Amino acid sequence: MSNFIHFGIAEKMYREDQNKVNELFDIKYPIIQGGMIWHSGWRLASAVSNNGGLGLIGAGSMYPDILRENIRKCRQATDKPFGVNVPMLYPNLDEVIKIILEEGVKIVFTSAGNPKTYTETLQKEGLKVAHVVSSTKFAMKCEDAGVDAIVAEGFEAGGHNGRDETTTFCLIPNVKKHISKPLIAAGGIGLGSQMKAAMILGADGVQIGSRFAATKEASSHENFKNKVISLNEGDTQLTLKELAPVRLIKNNFFYDLERLYETGRDVEALKETLGRARAKRGMFEGDLDQGELEIGQVSALIDEILPVDKVFQKLLKEFREASFIDF
Repeated sequence: MSNFIHFGIAEKMYREDQNKVNELFDIKYPIIQGGMIWHSGWRLASAVSNNGGLGLIGAGSMYPDILRENIRKCRQATDKPFGVNVPMLYPNLDEVIKIILEEGVKIVFTSAGNPKTYTETLQKEGLKVAHVVSSTKFAMKCEDAGVDAIVAEGFEAGGHNGRDETTTFCLIPNVKKHISKPLIAAGGIGLGSQMKAAMILGADGVQIGSRFAATKEASSHENFKNKVISLNEGDTQLTLKELAPVRLIKNNFFYDLERLYETGRDVEALKETLGRARAKRGMFEGDLDQGELEIGQVSALIDEILPVDKVFQKLLKEFREASFIDF
């Protein structure tokens, strides 16, 4: 098959009239911005939506009144679809869902919990619901729960993650064999060529976190953004499997956790260390020494802080130019 034909097939993968994710969320490109805590405020979400993707407000790091404010500001900043990401390991979930319904949000991505918890409630009010999983087993549970789309995330991803350490390239084709819902690939995707690879493996779209964390519009601290663009391979690691697995940058806080492991896997000691607003301290307030710094392995490929529109230009250019090799 010629490169031209291959290219034509790839082009059809993201065309608005032929893509399940675009049709489901009424967006131009099947690019979802991860709803990352301390990064994904209304500025980032609206910028992504205005550029043809789906922006997500990250409810996990917001008090209910702050979430409501971000939803309202996002609606003022874009007339395009946007959604809210709801990690179910945080408190005030019922209040968060109530605000989402009161504010007329149309799309919700849930994660870190049972997809059955809110899917039916939200869908009865006309919302589209996607759920994030890290394994084929849980993807099948999502299908049974009736979600509208499934995000399958490999362990390359930053932030909270799966325990099995299944890579995106192994996860996506296996999930694809077992589900019929639109499939969104996540974890280790920050280039257009990676986006194309994920879609060739069976994904209908991609969710991108780390690349959007290092943008002008992300609400995280400049110290953190500059740290991200300085990272190399091996500078992040998955840890805290006893609680909720999370990929962190290796800083003094990370090594404090490692020393706790050396003295035994004391879950209470880990909880005490974490219970000091470490994520806010690191990513939002910019403490690179004692803060919790969450980012994905793909950070090693990110070397500049860009505005969202430039990120989209690069992603689409790389996607279109990614070549195929014939044998």
